[in-house]
Amino acid sequence: MKAALVLFAERGYDGTTVPMIAESAKVGAGTIYRYFANKESLVNGLFQHCVQVFSDTLKYEAIHSTPDIREQFHYIFQRLVKFADNNVNALLFIESHNSAYYLDDRSKQVFDELLGTFRQVLENGKKVGVIKEFNTDALIAIVYGSFVLLFKLIKSGVLTETPDLLEGVEESCWNAIRIL
Repeated sequence: MKAALVLFAERGYDGTTVPMIAESAKVGAGTIYRYFANKESLVNGLFQHCVQVFSDTLKYEAIHSTPDIREQFHYIFQRLVKFADNNVNALLFIESHNSAYYLDDRSKQVFDELLGTFRQVLENGKKVGVIKEFNTDALIAIVYGSFVLLFKLIKSGVLTETPDLLEGVEESCWNAIRIL
């Protein structure tokens, strides 16, 4: 699974073959087929696992431990950072595969549930007049898209992750979605 994650994150689904995964994992291709019927089954299992780890990192109940939307946003952002720091390949894998043609219904469902956490906070923020009245999925794209690109740049060495950088990006993302 680790070898598949790295290859899928770096090369994409179409650029990765089961023999490549087997070689990277130092196992025979037959070993992979013992656990997964085909590459599509493997990518779906991996996607669901990564999204579940991401969801567990967010811990939905903890987000709602405060009614303050800014604090909820801060919590989410900090948990995103924690996930990315510990699972950057999983973050990039999720991002590059979340709308792929080969995802099955279960994979689409777990990803939608993950986005549901973000949607709920934003919808609550709209109700109390803190978040802009704008399409919720577009607001998610503004924050999540920026976040993923940030960690792509960090991984590639273009940026260095520092507390000041993360604080500035969080504040910029917050300013992009809040009512001024």
